[in-house]
Amino acid sequence: MRTDAFTASHIVQKVTDALLLLATLLPLALLLTLFLTFSTLSSARADDGALCRGTDLLQELKQNDPPAYQAIVDKGDAVPNGKGLLWKIEKPGLEPSWLLGTMHVTDPRVLVMPAGAKSAFDKSATVVIESDEILDEKKAAASILMKPELSMFTNGKTISDFLDNNETAELKAGLAERGIPLEAVSRMQPWMIASFVAMPACELARKAQGASFLDKKIAEDAIADGKQVKGLETLVEQLTAMSELPTSFHLQALIETLALGDKMQDVMYTMTELYLSGDIGMTMPMLEATAPTGEKDDSAYADFEKRIITDRNHVMADRSTPILEEGNVFIAVGALHLPGDEGLVELLRDKGFKVTAVTQ
Repeated sequence: MRTDAFTASHIVQKVTDALLLLATLLPLALLLTLFLTFSTLSSARADDGALCRGTDLLQELKQNDPPAYQAIVDKGDAVPNGKGLLWKIEKPGLEPSWLLGTMHVTDPRVLVMPAGAKSAFDKSATVVIESDEILDEKKAAASILMKPELSMFTNGKTISDFLDNNETAELKAGLAERGIPLEAVSRMQPWMIASFVAMPACELARKAQGASFLDKKIAEDAIADGKQVKGLETLVEQLTAMSELPTSFHLQALIETLALGDKMQDVMYTMTELYLSGDIGMTMPMLEATAPTGEKDDSAYADFEKRIITDRNHVMADRSTPILEEGNVFIAVGALHLPGDEGLVELLRDKGFKVTAVTQ
């Protein structure tokens, strides 16, 4: 396979797929791209299994270190609106609307919406997702290619210019395991490269077979049902948010992703279990406990959380408000955008809506 053919026909799709999933980016460098990896560039086969199996790190911690486990639970319990995936949105004079927290993976268990969400979706007139550009990938790719500097090094540098020899060798090996030559992606930004090594082979295999992640499936079902589909952001806006963070921060994310190695599959499995149970508030405490030990730049992490999570929460709240004023709306966005003092649930309350969790 020629490198130039690889980049021309596959990397554009990779960039597009990754951008669709930015909403669930986590304010933790090692998992910067955990929800970004839906590449068709995997040698994994479909018979690797329908489920991404792994170890539940929280259950393991509960058994081996109960105090540490309890500390994570306590932190999760302290997160405002940290429990529940489905929320009812009400305002006098309007038909009720709904807010669903999603996880951007193709896991069959995730694709089954929680109790009450399917009926709310069926009744809705309008469906809102993070970016409706996922329904026209060619158009999305074209808009991204108009700004190559957002996802690629355009100054002649490559990723190897920012890594030492050991780190470059480790990256090359990690990519080779997925059938990807380093030379083919060497001019991509670090967060894009990290996405190639972050996800389990089973997830890559499902995507290679054309499986849709939850948000895309919701949009596709809405179109099939004749519903109106609207987006809250453009893919270029999402990519711009990433590009505004320092290269050094993205490099650290890449290095930490490589350091986790096979443990990434356990992290994904544990995160999926938390999602399925609706314990979204425990996600960040779990990830912090999972992070490789080492020096951390707290200010950089704070900048990441503000730009990628908090700032976008406000954009989503502002842009969803006039749509919600029409009533009978079903909104589906990444679950990590819902909790917290500046999460979407609280921000919509500030807009005058009554937002209550729907118990499962």
